[in-house]
Amino acid sequence: MNQSVVKALKLLDFFTEDEPELSLKEIANRSNLPKPTAYRLLSALENQNFLYKIKESNHDSRYRLGLKLLELGQLVSDQLELREIARPLMEELAKEINEAVHLVIINNNQATYIEKVESSRALRLYTRIGKTSPLYIGSGPKLLLAYLPRERQESILSSLDFPIGNTKSINREQLLQELECIRAKGYSYSEGEQDADTIGISYPIYDHTNEVVAALTVSGLARYFEGDNKKIIIENTAQVAKEISNKMGYQV
Repeated sequence: MNQSVVKALKLLDFFTEDEPELSLKEIANRSNLPKPTAYRLLSALENQNFLYKIKESNHDSRYRLGLKLLELGQLVSDQLELREIARPLMEELAKEINEAVHLVIINNNQATYIEKVESSRALRLYTRIGKTSPLYIGSGPKLLLAYLPRERQESILSSLDFPIGNTKSINREQLLQELECIRAKGYSYSEGEQDADTIGISYPIYDHTNEVVAALTVSGLARYFEGDNKKIIIENTAQVAKEISNKMGYQV
């Protein structure tokens, strides 16, 4: 990591509940940095809203933690709440259908897997908590992309170099049609997009603001997603996604 970034972030550690406000001189002394260097790092943090300057004089400046940290803290809190609520229900679903169950969110315009429950099968798919994926590959990522506000969706699409895709190439119009289809059906289905001979099925999870905050994704080898078994997987996944949404405060 860039050393200037490391030094800047370490300055945030000096702010505590007992000392929520610090001067430039105090921060420079505690960090053993020259005052001009400390000021430069603090200014960078201030510009990004990690700090805000309370007052400034010819001799010194005083700082407090900024609202950006509150925003990020709330995001972490929401994710922890989502995982805490979803995990027991994901475990029940995994036992019922014996397939891997994932919880996927959008983070920095990518899909991130924040929770996983394994199946008991000897042959398992390789996924892990923290894995990231483009929003156009796989049932979970594409579902999240489909439910984004159109303005943000367009912004993400404008950054892509079409045609896109791992196993088959699709153009912008084809992707848009698929996203519309996902919203119309209320779920997403993919086959062989992230791994060969695999299928993924995803349903949206809503929060108390009635916004989609995650995708509940079931994935496994294609041969287990056939006939009555496929129907059972779809029905059970839809029901669990609804239960998680209800516990998150979603109201139809």
